[in-house]
Amino acid sequence: MTMGEEVSGPAGPKVTRLLYFVGAGFITVLAINKWREWERQQQQQHHDQTLNDQSSNHLPKSVQKSTER
Repeated sequence: MTMGEEVSGPAGPKVTRLLYFVGAGFITVLAINKWREWERQQQQQHHDQTLNDQSSNHLPKSVQKSTER
């Protein structure tokens, strides 16, 4: 054996660590995508609410009263 070589152990623990790492990455990506989807829904709801408020302000008062009932 030369100076730079290390004795490698069984492949089982290395494969297990690799699978844990890949699994953690997968879960992280799912969490990030879910967070982005939630943020997008919040922005869309806010945008829709703003549009509804603006459109109701442009209606004549008689129409606004009838739509509020």
